Amino acid sequence: MSEGHKITVEEIKHLSVLTRIHMSDEEIELMRDQMSDILQNIDILNQIDTEEIEITAHSSNVESVMREDVSGDSITIEDALLNAPNTEKDFIRIRAVLE
Repeated sequence: MSEGHKITVEEIKHLSVLTRIHMSDEEIELMRDQMSDILQNIDILNQIDTEEIEITAHSSNVESVMREDVSGDSITIEDALLNAPNTEKDFIRIRAVLE
């Protein structure tokens, strides 16, 4: 494992400031250890040779069962306004949502 991805206490403190999360010294040390472990695991994953692996969008051969999104004829504005209880010009008038 590479030791190149050890996180420093200063970096964790900087992240703490950026995220506006107060951390005690113990929490900073714990976070430093956990972040270092995560980066070491990512380092291991980056070493895996994936040149021969076919790129996929899904890990399994899942196919979409949804139809294509095709636009078609729709209700006219006039027909939509016929069912509205209150209209103004070409719009449906409603009570104010925000005062």
